[in-house]
Amino acid sequence: MSRTRSVAGSGQGIHRRSVLAATGAVALSAGVGYALRPSDSQAATATETTEAVAASSRRAPAAPLAPYTKGTTLANVATPRGSGYRRLGDGPGWQRVVRSDLAAPKSGRAGRRTALAAFVQLTDLHIIDAQHPLRLEYLRSADVHAWRPHEALTVQGAIALVERINALRGAPVTGAPLHFAMTTGDNTDNNAKSELEWFLKIMSGGRITPNSGDPRRYEGVQNSGLTQYWQPDAAVRDTDKQAGFPHLDGFLEAAIREVRSPGLNLPWYSTVGNHDSLPMGCYASHGDSYLTELAVGGKKLMDVPAAEAQRLQTLIKKARDPKGVRYEDFLKSHARAMRSVTPDESRAPFTPAEYLQAHLDPAYRGIGPAGHGYSSANLDAGTQYYAFRISDDVIGISLDTTDAGGHYEGSLGTAQLKWLDRTLRENKDSHAVIFSHHTSKTMTNTRIDPARPQERRHTGEEVLALLGGHRNVLAWVNGHIHKNVITPHSLSGGGSFWEISTASHVDYPQLARVVELTDNKDGTVSLFTTLVESSAPHRTDFSDLSQTGLAALYRELSLNAPGASTTLGGDPQDRNTELVLKKG
Repeated sequence: MSRTRSVAGSGQGIHRRSVLAATGAVALSAGVGYALRPSDSQAATATETTEAVAASSRRAPAAPLAPYTKGTTLANVATPRGSGYRRLGDGPGWQRVVRSDLAAPKSGRAGRRTALAAFVQLTDLHIIDAQHPLRLEYLRSADVHAWRPHEALTVQGAIALVERINALRGAPVTGAPLHFAMTTGDNTDNNAKSELEWFLKIMSGGRITPNSGDPRRYEGVQNSGLTQYWQPDAAVRDTDKQAGFPHLDGFLEAAIREVRSPGLNLPWYSTVGNHDSLPMGCYASHGDSYLTELAVGGKKLMDVPAAEAQRLQTLIKKARDPKGVRYEDFLKSHARAMRSVTPDESRAPFTPAEYLQAHLDPAYRGIGPAGHGYSSANLDAGTQYYAFRISDDVIGISLDTTDAGGHYEGSLGTAQLKWLDRTLRENKDSHAVIFSHHTSKTMTNTRIDPARPQERRHTGEEVLALLGGHRNVLAWVNGHIHKNVITPHSLSGGGSFWEISTASHVDYPQLARVVELTDNKDGTVSLFTTLVESSAPHRTDFSDLSQTGLAALYRELSLNAPGASTTLGGDPQDRNTELVLKKG
Protein backbone atom coordinates (compact mmCIF):
# COMPACT_ATOMS: atom_id res chain seq x y z
CA MET A 1 0.00 0.00 0.00
CA SER A 2 1.33 3.42 -0.91
CA ARG A 3 1.72 5.68 2.11
CA THR A 4 1.23 8.94 0.19
CA ARG A 5 -1.95 9.26 -1.81
CA SER A 6 -4.97 11.38 -2.40
CA VAL A 7 -7.74 10.33 -0.06
CA ALA A 8 -10.40 9.96 -2.75
CA GLY A 9 -10.21 8.85 -6.34
CA SER A 10 -11.99 11.97 -7.51
CA GLY A 11 -10.75 15.47 -8.24
CA GLN A 12 -13.40 16.63 -5.79
CA GLY A 13 -11.69 14.84 -2.90
CA ILE A 14 -9.57 16.67 -0.34
CA HIS A 15 -5.93 15.60 -0.09
CA ARG A 16 -5.16 14.68 3.48
CA ARG A 17 -1.80 16.40 3.67
CA SER A 18 -3.26 19.67 2.32
CA VAL A 19 -5.94 19.67 5.02
CA LEU A 20 -3.40 18.88 7.73
CA ALA A 21 -1.18 21.71 6.57
CA ALA A 22 -4.09 24.13 6.51
CA THR A 23 -5.16 23.28 10.06
CA GLY A 24 -1.72 22.86 11.59
CA ALA A 25 -2.70 19.36 12.70
CA VAL A 26 -0.07 16.79 13.58
CA ALA A 27 0.40 13.36 12.04
CA LEU A 28 -2.85 11.43 11.55
CA SER A 29 -1.72 8.65 13.90
CA ALA A 30 -2.32 11.19 16.67
CA GLY A 31 -5.50 12.56 15.13
CA VAL A 32 -8.84 11.43 13.79
CA GLY A 33 -10.40 10.28 10.57
CA TYR A 34 -12.42 12.53 8.31
CA ALA A 35 -14.97 12.25 5.54
CA LEU A 36 -13.57 11.10 2.22
CA ARG A 37 -15.70 12.92 -0.35
CA PRO A 38 -17.19 16.27 0.60
CA SER A 39 -19.18 16.20 -2.64
CA ASP A 40 -21.17 13.19 -1.47
CA SER A 41 -24.31 13.91 0.49
CA GLN A 42 -23.24 11.32 3.06
CA ALA A 43 -19.84 12.93 3.67
CA ALA A 44 -18.82 15.99 5.61
CA THR A 45 -18.65 19.50 4.24
CA ALA A 46 -15.20 20.99 3.71
CA THR A 47 -15.55 23.14 6.82
CA GLU A 48 -16.56 20.17 8.98
CA THR A 49 -13.75 18.10 7.49
CA THR A 50 -11.22 20.71 8.59
CA GLU A 51 -12.70 20.77 12.09
CA ALA A 52 -12.62 16.99 12.33
CA VAL A 53 -8.95 16.75 11.37
CA ALA A 54 -8.06 19.49 13.82
CA ALA A 55 -9.42 17.38 16.66
CA SER A 56 -6.84 15.06 18.15
CA SER A 57 -6.73 11.87 20.15
CA ARG A 58 -4.57 11.34 23.21
CA ARG A 59 -1.05 12.61 22.65
CA ALA A 60 1.28 9.91 21.35
CA PRO A 61 4.10 9.01 23.77
CA ALA A 62 7.65 10.08 23.00
CA ALA A 63 8.66 6.45 22.49
CA PRO A 64 6.51 3.49 21.39
CA LEU A 65 4.76 1.71 24.21
CA ALA A 66 5.51 -1.95 24.85
CA PRO A 67 2.80 -4.61 24.55
CA TYR A 68 0.79 -5.01 27.74
CA THR A 69 -2.15 -6.88 29.27
CA LYS A 70 -3.14 -4.81 32.34
CA GLY A 71 -6.76 -3.69 32.25
CA THR A 72 -7.71 -6.22 29.57
CA THR A 73 -9.26 -9.68 29.69
CA LEU A 74 -5.82 -11.10 28.88
CA ALA A 75 -4.85 -10.34 32.49
CA ASN A 76 -8.02 -11.33 34.37
CA VAL A 77 -11.78 -11.64 33.91
CA ALA A 78 -14.76 -11.36 36.24
CA THR A 79 -15.56 -14.94 37.23
CA PRO A 80 -18.74 -16.28 38.92
CA ARG A 81 -18.51 -17.92 42.33
CA GLY A 82 -20.93 -20.35 43.94
CA SER A 83 -24.48 -21.24 42.97
CA GLY A 84 -27.88 -19.60 43.22
CA TYR A 85 -27.26 -15.85 43.24
CA ARG A 86 -23.61 -15.86 42.20
CA ARG A 87 -21.04 -13.33 43.30
CA LEU A 88 -18.19 -12.22 41.06
CA GLY A 89 -14.47 -12.29 41.73
CA ASP A 90 -11.16 -12.12 39.92
CA GLY A 91 -10.47 -15.01 37.58
CA PRO A 92 -7.75 -15.99 35.10
CA GLY A 93 -7.57 -14.07 31.82
CA TRP A 94 -8.49 -15.36 28.40
CA GLN A 95 -5.52 -16.36 26.25
CA ARG A 96 -5.05 -15.11 22.72
CA VAL A 97 -6.01 -17.58 19.97
CA VAL A 98 -4.33 -17.45 16.54
CA ARG A 99 -6.84 -18.12 13.76
CA SER A 100 -5.61 -19.29 10.38
CA ASP A 101 -8.99 -19.84 8.68
CA LEU A 102 -8.16 -17.34 5.90
CA ALA A 103 -4.34 -17.42 5.78
CA ALA A 104 -1.45 -19.32 7.32
CA PRO A 105 0.54 -17.34 9.90
CA LYS A 106 4.21 -17.11 9.00
CA SER A 107 7.00 -17.45 11.53
CA GLY A 108 8.88 -14.33 12.55
CA ARG A 109 5.95 -12.00 11.83
CA ALA A 110 6.04 -10.48 15.33
CA GLY A 111 9.47 -9.03 14.62
CA ARG A 112 8.49 -7.69 11.19
CA ARG A 113 5.02 -6.25 11.72
CA THR A 114 4.15 -2.57 11.67
CA ALA A 115 1.01 -1.02 13.11
CA LEU A 116 -1.59 0.28 10.65
CA ALA A 117 -4.33 1.37 13.04
CA ALA A 118 -5.92 0.65 16.41
CA PHE A 119 -9.37 1.48 17.78
CA VAL A 120 -11.95 0.50 20.38
CA GLN A 121 -15.41 -0.83 19.58
CA LEU A 122 -18.27 -0.29 22.01
CA THR A 123 -21.64 -1.74 21.08
CA ASP A 124 -25.18 -2.14 22.39
CA LEU A 125 -24.80 0.13 25.40
CA HIS A 126 -28.62 0.28 25.58
CA ILE A 127 -28.75 3.36 27.79
CA ILE A 128 -32.14 2.93 29.45
CA ASP A 129 -34.61 5.39 30.89
CA ALA A 130 -35.91 2.73 33.27
CA GLN A 131 -39.07 4.69 34.17
CA HIS A 132 -40.21 5.39 30.61
CA PRO A 133 -43.98 4.77 30.16
CA LEU A 134 -43.52 2.79 26.91
CA ARG A 135 -41.09 0.21 28.27
CA LEU A 136 -42.19 -3.39 27.78
CA GLU A 137 -41.32 -4.66 31.28
CA TYR A 138 -44.68 -6.41 31.59
CA LEU A 139 -43.57 -8.95 28.97
CA ARG A 140 -41.71 -10.55 31.88
CA SER A 141 -44.91 -12.33 32.86
CA ALA A 142 -44.39 -14.43 29.71
CA ASP A 143 -40.59 -14.27 29.37
CA VAL A 144 -38.54 -13.80 32.53
CA HIS A 145 -35.66 -12.16 30.60
CA ALA A 146 -37.89 -9.52 29.01
CA TRP A 147 -37.06 -7.30 32.00
CA ARG A 148 -33.66 -7.36 33.72
CA PRO A 149 -33.02 -6.33 37.35
CA HIS A 150 -30.01 -4.16 36.44
CA GLU A 151 -31.74 -1.89 33.91
CA ALA A 152 -31.72 1.16 36.21
CA LEU A 153 -27.88 1.17 36.20
CA THR A 154 -26.98 1.42 32.50
CA VAL A 155 -25.58 4.94 32.88
CA GLN A 156 -23.27 4.03 35.76
CA GLY A 157 -22.10 0.92 33.90
CA ALA A 158 -21.37 2.79 30.67
CA ILE A 159 -19.40 5.49 32.50
CA ALA A 160 -17.22 2.77 34.04
CA LEU A 161 -16.55 1.44 30.52
CA VAL A 162 -15.47 4.93 29.40
CA GLU A 163 -13.14 5.06 32.41
CA ARG A 164 -11.60 1.73 31.40
CA ILE A 165 -10.99 2.86 27.82
CA ASN A 166 -9.41 6.08 29.09
CA ALA A 167 -7.03 4.08 31.26
CA LEU A 168 -5.73 1.89 28.41
CA ARG A 169 -2.07 2.62 27.66
CA GLY A 170 -2.62 2.11 23.94
CA ALA A 171 -3.11 -0.94 21.75
CA PRO A 172 -2.32 -4.09 23.81
CA VAL A 173 -0.27 -5.92 21.15
CA THR A 174 1.66 -3.14 19.40
CA GLY A 175 1.55 -0.44 22.05
CA ALA A 176 0.48 2.01 19.33
CA PRO A 177 -1.80 4.93 20.23
CA LEU A 178 -5.51 4.24 19.87
CA HIS A 179 -6.93 6.27 16.97
CA PHE A 180 -10.57 6.43 18.03
CA ALA A 181 -13.57 4.62 19.51
CA MET A 182 -16.59 3.51 17.50
CA THR A 183 -19.93 2.67 19.06
CA THR A 184 -21.83 0.35 16.73
CA GLY A 185 -25.43 1.09 17.55
CA ASP A 186 -28.20 0.56 20.07
CA ASN A 187 -26.65 3.40 21.99
CA THR A 188 -30.11 4.10 23.41
CA ASP A 189 -32.81 1.57 24.22
CA ASN A 190 -36.24 3.10 23.85
CA ASN A 191 -35.66 5.84 21.22
CA ALA A 192 -36.20 8.43 23.97
CA LYS A 193 -34.65 11.92 24.06
CA SER A 194 -33.73 11.39 27.71
CA GLU A 195 -31.63 8.34 26.77
CA LEU A 196 -29.98 10.13 23.85
CA GLU A 197 -28.89 13.02 26.08
CA TRP A 198 -27.44 10.59 28.65
CA PHE A 199 -25.58 8.64 25.97
CA LEU A 200 -24.00 11.75 24.46
CA LYS A 201 -22.90 13.02 27.88
CA ILE A 202 -21.44 9.62 28.76
CA MET A 203 -19.34 9.65 25.61
CA SER A 204 -18.35 13.33 25.56
CA GLY A 205 -18.33 14.13 29.27
CA GLY A 206 -20.68 15.80 31.68
CA ARG A 207 -22.99 15.46 34.65
CA ILE A 208 -25.99 13.16 34.26
CA THR A 209 -29.02 12.60 36.42
CA PRO A 210 -30.34 9.21 35.20
CA ASN A 211 -33.88 9.99 36.22
CA SER A 212 -37.03 11.17 34.47
CA GLY A 213 -40.47 12.04 35.72
CA ASP A 214 -40.51 13.04 39.38
CA PRO A 215 -37.12 14.67 40.13
CA ARG A 216 -37.33 13.60 43.78
CA ARG A 217 -37.97 9.88 43.49
CA TYR A 218 -38.04 6.78 41.29
CA GLU A 219 -41.42 5.86 39.74
CA GLY A 220 -41.34 2.51 38.00
CA VAL A 221 -41.67 -1.23 38.27
CA GLN A 222 -39.00 -1.55 40.99
CA ASN A 223 -41.08 0.20 43.65
CA SER A 224 -44.43 -0.95 42.28
CA GLY A 225 -44.95 -3.73 44.83
CA LEU A 226 -45.38 -6.20 41.96
CA THR A 227 -43.65 -9.44 42.88
CA GLN A 228 -42.55 -10.26 39.32
CA TYR A 229 -39.95 -7.45 39.59
CA TRP A 230 -37.03 -7.10 42.00
CA GLN A 231 -38.08 -4.61 44.70
CA PRO A 232 -34.63 -3.78 46.13
CA ASP A 233 -35.69 -1.30 48.83
CA ALA A 234 -38.94 -2.94 49.93
CA ALA A 235 -39.76 -5.81 52.25
CA VAL A 236 -41.72 -7.48 49.43
CA ARG A 237 -40.65 -11.10 48.94
CA ASP A 238 -40.50 -10.85 45.15
CA THR A 239 -39.49 -13.67 42.81
CA ASP A 240 -35.96 -12.31 42.31
CA LYS A 241 -35.33 -12.17 46.07
CA GLN A 242 -36.56 -15.73 46.31
CA ALA A 243 -33.81 -16.56 43.79
CA GLY A 244 -31.19 -14.88 46.00
CA PHE A 245 -31.24 -11.23 44.93
CA PRO A 246 -30.32 -8.96 47.84
CA HIS A 247 -32.34 -6.41 49.78
CA LEU A 248 -30.54 -3.09 49.29
CA ASP A 249 -31.81 -0.12 51.28
CA GLY A 250 -31.36 3.10 49.31
CA PHE A 251 -30.74 1.39 45.97
CA LEU A 252 -33.35 3.29 43.94
CA GLU A 253 -32.44 6.64 45.48
CA ALA A 254 -28.79 5.97 44.56
CA ALA A 255 -29.68 4.78 41.05
CA ILE A 256 -31.23 8.15 40.12
CA ARG A 257 -28.54 10.27 41.82
CA GLU A 258 -26.39 12.59 39.69
CA VAL A 259 -23.22 11.01 38.29
CA ARG A 260 -20.32 12.37 36.27
CA SER A 261 -18.71 11.00 33.11
CA PRO A 262 -15.19 12.12 32.18
CA GLY A 263 -15.99 11.51 28.52
CA LEU A 264 -13.70 9.56 26.24
CA ASN A 265 -10.18 10.94 25.98
CA LEU A 266 -9.93 9.95 22.33
CA PRO A 267 -12.11 10.82 19.33
CA TRP A 268 -15.28 8.80 18.97
CA TYR A 269 -17.59 7.95 16.09
CA SER A 270 -21.20 6.78 16.14
CA THR A 271 -23.09 4.16 14.16
CA VAL A 272 -26.86 3.89 14.39
CA GLY A 273 -28.81 0.83 15.58
CA ASN A 274 -32.44 -0.21 15.44
CA HIS A 275 -33.09 0.92 19.04
CA ASP A 276 -31.75 4.35 18.08
CA SER A 277 -34.00 4.56 15.01
CA LEU A 278 -37.29 2.94 16.00
CA PRO A 279 -39.52 3.21 19.08
CA MET A 280 -38.93 0.07 21.19
CA GLY A 281 -36.34 -0.87 18.58
CA CYS A 282 -38.93 -2.38 16.27
CA TYR A 283 -41.88 -0.11 15.45
CA ALA A 284 -42.12 2.18 12.41
CA SER A 285 -44.39 4.47 14.43
CA HIS A 286 -42.65 7.86 14.33
CA GLY A 287 -45.28 10.59 14.29
CA ASP A 288 -47.94 8.46 15.99
CA SER A 289 -49.62 10.99 18.27
CA TYR A 290 -51.08 8.44 20.69
CA LEU A 291 -47.73 6.76 21.38
CA THR A 292 -45.96 10.11 21.67
CA GLU A 293 -48.54 11.37 24.15
CA LEU A 294 -48.20 8.18 26.16
CA ALA A 295 -44.39 8.46 26.14
CA VAL A 296 -44.43 11.94 27.70
CA GLY A 297 -47.64 11.55 29.68
CA GLY A 298 -48.66 10.47 33.15
CA LYS A 299 -49.69 6.83 32.68
CA LYS A 300 -47.57 3.67 32.61
CA LEU A 301 -48.55 0.02 32.11
CA MET A 302 -46.65 -2.29 34.46
CA ASP A 303 -48.49 -5.59 34.56
CA VAL A 304 -50.52 -7.76 32.13
CA PRO A 305 -51.56 -11.42 32.24
CA ALA A 306 -48.96 -13.86 30.89
CA ALA A 307 -51.12 -15.00 27.96
CA GLU A 308 -51.55 -11.43 26.70
CA ALA A 309 -47.87 -10.68 27.19
CA GLN A 310 -47.02 -13.77 25.15
CA ARG A 311 -49.26 -12.66 22.29
CA LEU A 312 -47.60 -9.25 22.16
CA GLN A 313 -44.12 -10.74 22.32
CA THR A 314 -44.97 -13.09 19.45
CA LEU A 315 -46.15 -10.14 17.34
CA ILE A 316 -42.80 -8.43 17.94
CA LYS A 317 -40.58 -11.46 17.36
CA LYS A 318 -42.46 -12.61 14.26
CA ALA A 319 -42.59 -9.03 12.89
CA ARG A 320 -46.36 -9.24 12.47
CA ASP A 321 -46.91 -5.64 13.54
CA PRO A 322 -44.00 -3.58 12.14
CA LYS A 323 -45.95 -0.29 12.24
CA GLY A 324 -47.15 -0.79 15.81
CA VAL A 325 -50.86 -0.69 15.00
CA ARG A 326 -51.71 -3.75 17.11
CA TYR A 327 -49.34 -2.56 19.83
CA GLU A 328 -51.33 0.68 20.07
CA ASP A 329 -54.58 -1.31 20.27
CA PHE A 330 -53.01 -3.45 23.01
CA LEU A 331 -52.14 -0.37 25.08
CA LYS A 332 -55.60 1.17 24.62
CA SER A 333 -57.20 -2.06 25.79
CA HIS A 334 -55.18 -1.86 29.02
CA ALA A 335 -55.66 1.86 29.66
CA ARG A 336 -57.54 1.28 32.91
CA ALA A 337 -54.71 -0.87 34.29
CA MET A 338 -52.10 1.87 33.81
CA ARG A 339 -50.62 3.51 36.89
CA SER A 340 -50.07 7.22 37.39
CA VAL A 341 -46.53 8.61 36.94
CA THR A 342 -45.12 12.12 36.55
CA PRO A 343 -45.32 13.41 32.94
CA ASP A 344 -42.00 14.39 31.32
CA GLU A 345 -41.42 15.90 27.88
CA SER A 346 -37.83 14.58 27.84
CA ARG A 347 -39.19 11.08 27.25
CA ALA A 348 -40.43 11.97 23.76
CA PRO A 349 -39.20 9.80 20.90
CA PHE A 350 -36.53 11.31 18.66
CA THR A 351 -36.54 11.20 14.86
CA PRO A 352 -33.51 10.26 12.73
CA ALA A 353 -33.03 13.98 12.02
CA GLU A 354 -33.04 14.77 15.74
CA TYR A 355 -30.51 11.97 16.30
CA LEU A 356 -28.18 13.65 13.81
CA GLN A 357 -28.80 17.12 15.23
CA ALA A 358 -27.92 15.91 18.70
CA HIS A 359 -24.59 14.47 17.48
CA LEU A 360 -23.86 17.76 15.73
CA ASP A 361 -24.61 19.83 18.85
CA PRO A 362 -21.33 21.47 20.01
CA ALA A 363 -22.35 20.71 23.60
CA TYR A 364 -21.62 17.03 22.92
CA ARG A 365 -18.46 17.38 20.88
CA GLY A 366 -16.02 16.28 23.59
CA ILE A 367 -12.65 15.43 22.02
CA GLY A 368 -14.41 15.33 18.63
CA PRO A 369 -14.71 15.05 15.76
CA ALA A 370 -17.57 17.47 15.16
CA GLY A 371 -20.68 15.35 14.56
CA HIS A 372 -18.87 12.13 15.54
CA GLY A 373 -18.87 11.06 11.90
CA TYR A 374 -22.16 12.67 10.91
CA SER A 375 -22.37 16.02 9.12
CA SER A 376 -24.87 18.66 8.11
CA ALA A 377 -24.82 17.01 4.69
CA ASN A 378 -26.23 13.85 6.30
CA LEU A 379 -28.96 16.01 7.80
CA ASP A 380 -29.77 17.58 4.44
CA ALA A 381 -29.87 14.23 2.64
CA GLY A 382 -31.64 12.26 5.39
CA THR A 383 -28.84 9.67 5.57
CA GLN A 384 -26.94 8.14 8.48
CA TYR A 385 -23.89 6.62 6.79
CA TYR A 386 -20.44 8.06 6.10
CA ALA A 387 -16.78 7.25 5.48
CA PHE A 388 -13.67 8.56 7.24
CA ARG A 389 -9.92 8.09 7.11
CA ILE A 390 -8.46 6.20 10.04
CA SER A 391 -4.77 6.37 9.05
CA ASP A 392 -2.58 6.65 5.95
CA ASP A 393 -3.45 3.14 4.86
CA VAL A 394 -6.91 2.52 6.36
CA ILE A 395 -10.39 3.96 5.83
CA GLY A 396 -13.48 3.37 7.94
CA ILE A 397 -17.03 3.09 6.59
CA SER A 398 -20.03 3.38 8.90
CA LEU A 399 -23.30 1.95 7.55
CA ASP A 400 -26.93 2.43 8.53
CA THR A 401 -28.39 -1.09 8.53
CA THR A 402 -31.66 -0.24 10.25
CA ASP A 403 -34.90 -0.62 8.29
CA ALA A 404 -37.30 2.28 8.73
CA GLY A 405 -40.11 -0.02 7.62
CA GLY A 406 -40.09 -1.64 11.06
CA HIS A 407 -38.78 -4.75 12.88
CA TYR A 408 -35.47 -5.18 14.68
CA GLU A 409 -33.55 -6.99 11.92
CA GLY A 410 -31.82 -4.95 9.25
CA SER A 411 -30.95 -4.36 5.57
CA LEU A 412 -29.48 -1.73 3.22
CA GLY A 413 -31.22 0.41 0.64
CA THR A 414 -29.98 0.43 -2.97
CA ALA A 415 -28.57 3.97 -2.75
CA GLN A 416 -26.46 3.09 0.28
CA LEU A 417 -25.30 -0.18 -1.28
CA LYS A 418 -24.14 1.67 -4.41
CA TRP A 419 -22.42 4.30 -2.26
CA LEU A 420 -20.59 1.54 -0.36
CA ASP A 421 -19.40 -0.03 -3.63
CA ARG A 422 -18.26 3.34 -4.97
CA THR A 423 -16.45 4.32 -1.79
CA LEU A 424 -14.52 1.05 -1.70
CA ARG A 425 -13.68 1.32 -5.38
CA GLU A 426 -12.44 4.92 -5.12
CA ASN A 427 -10.24 3.97 -2.17
CA LYS A 428 -8.98 0.65 -3.49
CA ASP A 429 -5.41 1.49 -2.41
CA SER A 430 -6.49 1.69 1.24
CA HIS A 431 -7.42 -1.11 3.58
CA ALA A 432 -11.06 -0.80 4.67
CA VAL A 433 -12.92 -1.55 7.90
CA ILE A 434 -16.73 -1.65 7.70
CA PHE A 435 -18.84 -0.75 10.74
CA SER A 436 -22.53 -1.48 11.20
CA HIS A 437 -25.01 -2.41 13.89
CA HIS A 438 -26.44 -5.56 12.34
CA THR A 439 -24.46 -8.68 11.48
CA SER A 440 -24.56 -10.24 8.03
CA LYS A 441 -26.90 -12.97 9.31
CA THR A 442 -29.36 -10.54 10.91
CA MET A 443 -29.84 -8.44 7.77
CA THR A 444 -32.91 -10.34 6.62
CA ASN A 445 -35.53 -7.59 6.85
CA THR A 446 -36.39 -6.15 3.44
CA ARG A 447 -39.45 -4.07 4.33
CA ILE A 448 -39.71 -0.94 2.22
CA ASP A 449 -38.52 2.31 3.79
CA PRO A 450 -41.64 4.57 3.89
CA ALA A 451 -39.49 7.58 2.94
CA ARG A 452 -38.11 5.75 -0.13
CA PRO A 453 -40.99 3.59 -1.40
CA GLN A 454 -39.38 2.93 -4.78
CA GLU A 455 -36.06 1.71 -3.33
CA ARG A 456 -35.26 -1.97 -2.93
CA ARG A 457 -33.74 -3.26 0.31
CA HIS A 458 -30.77 -5.64 0.33
CA THR A 459 -29.89 -8.49 2.69
CA GLY A 460 -26.67 -9.37 4.46
CA GLU A 461 -25.93 -11.99 1.83
CA GLU A 462 -26.00 -9.29 -0.83
CA VAL A 463 -23.71 -7.09 1.23
CA LEU A 464 -21.28 -9.99 1.67
CA ALA A 465 -21.27 -10.54 -2.09
CA LEU A 466 -20.47 -6.88 -2.69
CA LEU A 467 -17.68 -6.83 -0.10
CA GLY A 468 -16.25 -9.99 -1.65
CA GLY A 469 -15.55 -8.01 -4.81
CA HIS A 470 -13.22 -5.64 -2.95
CA ARG A 471 -9.94 -7.12 -1.84
CA ASN A 472 -9.11 -4.14 0.34
CA VAL A 473 -11.77 -5.04 2.96
CA LEU A 474 -10.13 -6.39 6.13
CA ALA A 475 -13.02 -6.53 8.57
CA TRP A 476 -16.72 -5.96 9.14
CA VAL A 477 -17.21 -4.90 12.79
CA ASN A 478 -20.72 -5.02 14.27
CA GLY A 479 -22.97 -5.91 17.24
CA HIS A 480 -26.74 -6.45 17.61
CA ILE A 481 -26.58 -10.12 18.66
CA HIS A 482 -25.07 -9.31 22.11
CA LYS A 483 -22.52 -12.10 21.64
CA ASN A 484 -18.85 -12.43 20.75
CA VAL A 485 -18.65 -14.17 17.38
CA ILE A 486 -15.81 -13.92 14.85
CA THR A 487 -16.60 -15.31 11.39
CA PRO A 488 -14.20 -15.77 8.44
CA HIS A 489 -15.53 -14.90 4.98
CA SER A 490 -13.84 -16.08 1.79
CA LEU A 491 -16.05 -15.05 -1.11
CA SER A 492 -16.40 -15.84 -4.78
CA GLY A 493 -15.40 -12.32 -5.79
CA GLY A 494 -11.90 -13.04 -4.56
CA GLY A 495 -12.08 -11.00 -1.38
CA SER A 496 -11.73 -12.38 2.11
CA PHE A 497 -12.19 -10.67 5.47
CA TRP A 498 -13.19 -11.21 9.10
CA GLU A 499 -16.60 -10.38 10.52
CA ILE A 500 -16.12 -9.33 14.15
CA SER A 501 -19.31 -9.25 16.25
CA THR A 502 -18.93 -8.06 19.84
CA ALA A 503 -21.02 -8.66 22.97
CA SER A 504 -23.22 -5.90 24.38
CA HIS A 505 -22.66 -3.78 27.44
CA VAL A 506 -26.12 -4.42 28.85
CA ASP A 507 -26.02 -8.22 29.10
CA TYR A 508 -23.32 -10.16 30.93
CA PRO A 509 -20.33 -10.30 30.40
CA GLN A 510 -20.53 -6.60 29.41
CA LEU A 511 -17.50 -6.18 27.14
CA ALA A 512 -15.92 -3.82 24.61
CA ARG A 513 -13.20 -4.75 22.11
CA VAL A 514 -9.87 -3.27 21.05
CA VAL A 515 -8.99 -4.01 17.40
CA GLU A 516 -5.46 -3.59 16.03
CA LEU A 517 -4.49 -3.83 12.36
CA THR A 518 -0.89 -4.73 11.49
CA ASP A 519 1.07 -5.37 8.30
CA ASN A 520 3.23 -8.47 8.83
CA LYS A 521 5.51 -7.57 5.90
CA ASP A 522 5.20 -11.11 4.53
CA GLY A 523 2.10 -10.84 2.36
CA THR A 524 -0.27 -11.13 5.33
CA VAL A 525 -2.11 -8.79 7.66
CA SER A 526 -3.03 -9.59 11.27
CA LEU A 527 -6.07 -8.24 13.09
CA PHE A 528 -5.73 -8.49 16.86
CA THR A 529 -8.86 -8.40 19.01
CA THR A 530 -8.66 -7.86 22.76
CA LEU A 531 -11.72 -7.66 24.99
CA VAL A 532 -11.98 -5.25 27.92
CA GLU A 533 -14.41 -4.95 30.83
CA SER A 534 -15.47 -1.77 32.60
CA SER A 535 -13.28 -0.27 35.32
CA ALA A 536 -15.70 -1.36 38.06
CA PRO A 537 -14.25 -3.88 40.54
CA HIS A 538 -15.24 -7.50 40.05
CA ARG A 539 -16.15 -7.89 43.70
CA THR A 540 -19.28 -6.05 44.79
CA ASP A 541 -20.08 -4.55 48.16
CA PHE A 542 -23.81 -4.36 48.83
CA SER A 543 -23.25 -1.43 51.17
CA ASP A 544 -21.42 0.58 48.48
CA LEU A 545 -24.01 2.54 46.50
CA SER A 546 -21.49 5.04 45.11
CA GLN A 547 -21.20 5.57 41.35
CA THR A 548 -18.42 2.96 41.23
CA GLY A 549 -20.23 0.56 43.53
CA LEU A 550 -23.35 0.73 41.36
CA ALA A 551 -21.26 0.03 38.24
CA ALA A 552 -19.95 -3.11 39.92
CA LEU A 553 -23.49 -4.11 40.87
CA TYR A 554 -24.55 -3.50 37.26
CA ARG A 555 -22.19 -6.27 36.14
CA GLU A 556 -23.10 -8.71 38.93
CA LEU A 557 -26.86 -8.20 38.59
CA SER A 558 -26.57 -8.79 34.84
CA LEU A 559 -24.83 -12.11 35.54
CA ASN A 560 -27.75 -13.18 37.71
CA ALA A 561 -30.59 -11.84 35.57
CA PRO A 562 -33.14 -14.69 35.38
CA GLY A 563 -33.20 -16.30 31.95
CA ALA A 564 -29.96 -14.65 30.84
CA SER A 565 -27.88 -16.53 28.28
CA THR A 566 -24.64 -18.05 29.57
CA THR A 567 -22.96 -18.14 26.15
CA LEU A 568 -22.70 -14.45 25.19
CA GLY A 569 -18.99 -14.34 25.97
CA GLY A 570 -18.45 -16.66 23.02
CA ASP A 571 -15.85 -19.37 22.60
CA PRO A 572 -12.10 -18.75 23.00
CA GLN A 573 -11.72 -18.23 19.23
CA ASP A 574 -14.28 -15.37 19.43
CA ARG A 575 -12.56 -13.44 22.22
CA ASN A 576 -8.90 -12.46 22.28
CA THR A 577 -7.49 -13.39 18.90
CA GLU A 578 -4.98 -12.88 16.14
CA LEU A 579 -6.87 -13.07 12.84
CA VAL A 580 -4.51 -13.66 9.92
CA LEU A 581 -5.47 -12.52 6.43
CA LYS A 582 -3.79 -12.42 3.02
CA LYS A 583 -2.94 -8.92 1.92
CA GLY A 584 -5.37 -7.70 -0.75
